[in-house]
Amino acid sequence: MKRIWIVALVSLLSTALIACETDNANDQETEMDANNSEWAIALHGGAGVISRDLPEDERQQYYEGLEEALRIGEEVLRNGGSALDAVEQVVRNLEDNPLFNAGRGSVFTHEGTHELDAAIMDGSTLEAGALTGVTTVRNPVTLARKIMENSRHIFFSGNGAEVYADEMEVERVENEWFSTERRYQQLQRALEESSSYLQNPELGKDYLHFKYGTVGAAALDQNGNLAAATSTGGMTNKMYGRVGDVPIIGSGTYANDLAAISATGWGEQIMRNVSAHTIAAHMEFTGSSLQESMQFLLTERLNPGDAGFISVDRYGNVVMDMNTEGMFRAGANAAGFREVAIWEDE
Repeated sequence: MKRIWIVALVSLLSTALIACETDNANDQETEMDANNSEWAIALHGGAGVISRDLPEDERQQYYEGLEEALRIGEEVLRNGGSALDAVEQVVRNLEDNPLFNAGRGSVFTHEGTHELDAAIMDGSTLEAGALTGVTTVRNPVTLARKIMENSRHIFFSGNGAEVYADEMEVERVENEWFSTERRYQQLQRALEESSSYLQNPELGKDYLHFKYGTVGAAALDQNGNLAAATSTGGMTNKMYGRVGDVPIIGSGTYANDLAAISATGWGEQIMRNVSAHTIAAHMEFTGSSLQESMQFLLTERLNPGDAGFISVDRYGNVVMDMNTEGMFRAGANAAGFREVAIWEDE
């Protein structure tokens, strides 16, 4: 009889414990639901060594450029547009802004030309489109979306991407259209320094100010769908055929049903750590928040000075963080968060 009572008591305690855990889980879910934002948008215009001595007029131009792109994303999402539309339109705007290293204003290769990369990903389906090494496509992010939506392939490169651009009838320009005097002068400085770098690879960190430069966006729409897009002109003085992290799905660009992420920084390091996917995977397998998972990547996997990330999660939280000196960034959501910033302490 005593044994029967013990078994019954254990059963009652187990039932109570399960009920308690269920209530706690429901409370947490209710709390999370209460913090939900109907939509969210984040964007970046590159990360790295950004001097605080930036001339005031130049600084204002960056703020205005970020603000303009942010307003575009906000308008799309506030009016019920899709996350895909939001990230494409935001990145197109940044590609057309010569301040940023994507589209017009792209950096020069070692040969003195421009080679552009881009990617886009739909978090609701895991469909993606990417391209590398295009030279005549005005807005590579739009071609990336057409690859995603119209091709049975994901990734096109070089001449093949140009042929596909012909088929999709996207807007084309001469390669010189991407040139700016500022980027040309950066190439000249890079050429002067590159010989020292090649002779002593340990100088790599001092050479990184020529590596940074990307634009990207991540968004959540009112239907709960997430999307991310990234575009770049690559790195100044890059060698023939070099491919960075941007078009590699999971490295510089990733979206699923948990989060959408776009990276900027030293592409080689971002690729080595499959960085954007690492953030999403850390969330999935540890139950961590987006902020916690991004911190894990920035502090436990990457080195100081390597990269920055902008992201949104399925609850509309916006996280924009970096281990560099600065990152051109902006974000907003329906819950009232709004930020346009360059340095960490803004």
